[in-house]
Amino acid sequence: MRALGLLLALGLAASASPRLEAQPSAGDWTQFGWDVASSGASTDPTGITTANVASLQRQQVRLDGTVDASAIYLHGIEVKGAPHDVFFMTTTYGKTIAIDADRGAVLWEHTPPKLAAWEGSRQITNSTPAADPDRNHIYAAAPDGTIQKLAVADGHVLWTTSITQLPAREKIASPLREFRGRIIAVTTGYIGDAPPYQGHVAILDAQSGRLVHVWNSLCSDRPRLLMPSDCPSAQSGIWGRAGAVIDSATGNIFVATGNGPYNGKTDWGDSTIELDADATQMLGNFTPANNTELDERDLDIGSTSPVLLGGGLVAQGGKDQRIRLLDLGEIAGTAPHRGHERQILSTPSGGRLFTAPAVWRHDGTTWMFAADGGGTAAWTLEGGKLVEMWKNGNGGTSPVVAGELLYVYDPKGGLRIYEPTQGHQIADLETGPGHWNGPIVVDGKIALPEGNANQHASSGVLDIWSLPARK
Repeated sequence: MRALGLLLALGLAASASPRLEAQPSAGDWTQFGWDVASSGASTDPTGITTANVASLQRQQVRLDGTVDASAIYLHGIEVKGAPHDVFFMTTTYGKTIAIDADRGAVLWEHTPPKLAAWEGSRQITNSTPAADPDRNHIYAAAPDGTIQKLAVADGHVLWTTSITQLPAREKIASPLREFRGRIIAVTTGYIGDAPPYQGHVAILDAQSGRLVHVWNSLCSDRPRLLMPSDCPSAQSGIWGRAGAVIDSATGNIFVATGNGPYNGKTDWGDSTIELDADATQMLGNFTPANNTELDERDLDIGSTSPVLLGGGLVAQGGKDQRIRLLDLGEIAGTAPHRGHERQILSTPSGGRLFTAPAVWRHDGTTWMFAADGGGTAAWTLEGGKLVEMWKNGNGGTSPVVAGELLYVYDPKGGLRIYEPTQGHQIADLETGPGHWNGPIVVDGKIALPEGNANQHASSGVLDIWSLPARK
């Protein structure tokens, strides 16, 4: 399979048509949420267990920027002519940094040419990079609405493509996705929702950087990047922490939109949308029956991305303190679907949901974990409904499951580790405060950036916990 991946990288994937997906190395964490569905649940062994978690040793790496997002990881790759295990991350002002996972040393930094014009301003990104299956390249966003393809070996740029005509108004807040030779990215507005902006789903060819397709959440009948004069409607950004999530079997793309106009034809504010793999056709849609009220009260359901539970079921949270269980069969097609949720639940503490829930399949049971500002909760999927199994009063960002342990970062400070099925806390690792930051857990290590993009800082911290080296 590795040889096939190399052959594809050298030639067969040069066209814009989808390619076969090479397999990542065991231990890699190649994108936000671990997989293209953003399940947040790694199937790789981590080496960290309830028996040894107390022996983890913390290292703090000073960064030349704040990472208000998550890292990704590639194991045993060549950087600057030598093998390394490497964490990659993008700062709020668009620097992408490669960090040696063992020593905490900066291996290289890519600095966008316009960084000096953005530093200290509100023009930021909260995006997480994505790695190419060839393990030689990563893709990263910048505050000017561009995406870069970078060489893993030294950070040099292979191509740069813009996915917005108005970078001062439209922001790349969510993670990038790589799937079958395509890069999938989404846009939203900046804090304060100052128009004009629209939510875009942009599809790029990973080899050439060519913008292949665009789907717009407003004026969706116009498949191109919009200028303000192109569309009379504004807002409806796509900004959930997981961004676009993808069904790996079909390639279908799922997004949730924020506040904005809704007419069930071309304007899709406060909606859950299913698109085909090319983002050229809507396959399904949903909006709550009270979507007008949600828009007026700034209660976006797009504050969080759709959650793919399997079996044709999707969970959709939001700022309105609700999690809705949707049946894809009941929302299929282009005709508008308002209401008719299969189930409506409270968020963990009854607070607004801004995070990406995790989906874990364990012993034949599907689990969902979510955290909001005041609590963490777990449900199982039983008989087509979500059943609460446990909850607590500990707030958190996006949970991840790795090595059969549940990790939840509290942005007030602290990384809690739980036994997932009962919710028993087994550790609370010391950290500084943050915002959207989330951990990844790989190869006996945990990586977690600290810091808040809204503080407009030009420095930050990456926490790395490691098991002691074997003697």
